[in-house]
Amino acid sequence: MEFKDYEEFWPFYLSQHSKPSTRAWHFVGTSFVFIFIILAIWKSLWFLLLAPIVAYGIAWFSHFFVEGNKPATFGHPFWSLRADFRMYRMILFGQLGNELSKLPKEKSM
Repeated sequence: MEFKDYEEFWPFYLSQHSKPSTRAWHFVGTSFVFIFIILAIWKSLWFLLLAPIVAYGIAWFSHFFVEGNKPATFGHPFWSLRADFRMYRMILFGQLGNELSKLPKEKSM
């Protein structure tokens, strides 16, 4: 799929994360990024190598085995990363439900 800008991509990204368990797995994976950054500062820079491996591994697991779709990262890596952190922030502050309610009904679950 082609998008003219990130804001057009954002609703598509959310539609690809329609199941609450997919979003939960993404939240866990992104949380590990922050944990590994702290460990890199505190213990060893080698933890920075683990951050994307663990985060993407968890997220992709949720796409293949929970959501049943192909990760948006495969087609739009930078916008997907940006959208993942946006979704993370919205989950953290309880704002994602409002954002999901803006989607057409067949795309939000």
